[in-house]
Amino acid sequence: MSSLADDEKKLLLEIARRALVAAVRGCELPADVTAKPALSRAAGAFVTLHKNSKLCGCIGQLPGRESLADVVAHCAASAALEDPRFSALRPDELPHVEIEISVLSALEDIQPRQIEPGTHGLVVSRGWRRAVLLPQVATQFNWSSERFLAETCEKAGLNPAEWKDPQTRIQAFTAEVFSEADLNNESARSLRP
Repeated sequence: MSSLADDEKKLLLEIARRALVAAVRGCELPADVTAKPALSRAAGAFVTLHKNSKLCGCIGQLPGRESLADVVAHCAASAALEDPRFSALRPDELPHVEIEISVLSALEDIQPRQIEPGTHGLVVSRGWRRAVLLPQVATQFNWSSERFLAETCEKAGLNPAEWKDPQTRIQAFTAEVFSEADLNNESARSLRP
């Protein structure tokens, strides 16, 4: 996965913020206005929203045919309004929402012993059941690779030990994760003498 430059990260965060505001206010989503090659390539991403440092929405899309910019815009709008775990955001909440973006690498089949919690995100699938957990989830909860697999299975509606069955497909990806707070802190640091 190629690393994004800071200006590309900032532009993705701006795209996400515009889509978030438009969705919450009931306006049409803005069209992709970027010509940057890195943002025009097909890619997957997750947009995670925090309100006052608490999770309030997270929606993602695995790598497919849509451009990274379009995926980020769609996921930002969906995270604000369609995450079934949370109430839809209201316009008065917008100033308190921070955006985090995870840009995903391509999916690769992986053996359980190769999984590195905090480095790899997981996709576990069996039949029509499938679940995704981002790399930062394992870090947040300090999970071992086996616990990470079990939690991903449970999220898919599978038995927690079903990752051991050869019929269960395990795929991994890495993610480039950045947020408005990260880039704002970098900007503030660069302005200091």
